[in-house]
Formats: sequence, C-alpha cells, structure tokens
Amino acid sequence: MVKIDAGASCQTVLTTFECTPGTCADLLEALESAYSEFISKQPGFIAAGLHVNDAQCRIANYSQWVRREDFQAMLRSEEMRKRNRAFAALCTRFEPVLYEVARVF
Repeated sequence: MVKIDAGASCQTVLTTFECTPGTCADLLEALESAYSEFISKQPGFIAAGLHVNDAQCRIANYSQWVRREDFQAMLRSEEMRKRNRAFAALCTRFEPVLYEVARVF
C-alpha cells in the first residue's frame, strides 16, 4: 500500500498519461497488467497507485521505489521497454518524473 511520508527515504515517481475516453480503459488494463505481472516483482518496488480523472482522458500513476536506480533499472529492462511501446500506442503522451516528498498534510 502506498504510504506518503515526508521522512521516507524512498524515491517517488509520478507518471501522467494523456489518452482519450476511447482508449482509457485499455490503457488502464495494460498498466494493471504491467504492475501485477512485472513491475511489482522488480527489486526495489514498494507500492503504486493508478488514478483516472472523471473525463477519462488522463491516468496518473504514483509509485514508490527503494532507490532511484531500482526504478531506472526496471525502465531499462527489455520487458518494460516492450510494455512502454504498447502504452505509447494507447495514449498521446506519458511522462515519468522522479520526486522526493517535501511535505505531507
């Protein structure tokens, strides 16, 4: 389970996906599959959450990793490169950005 804590030493990654209402469900299914079959089994993975906006044109992904290098290694794997190509076919763009939790209220 995702736990947001300003004192945590983990790496946080926020990824936003821009899609259409016609591809949102397919993209969400592909992301769920990636997490259950591959990403969640990678070294350093802690937790993740997927969020869909009301208009079904954006998906936000929040994930936590022990270290930045763990996330980067997962991204560089052949399996994830293949899955990212499939994600790209279902959305207009997506961008993972690495963050550190600054404050929690």
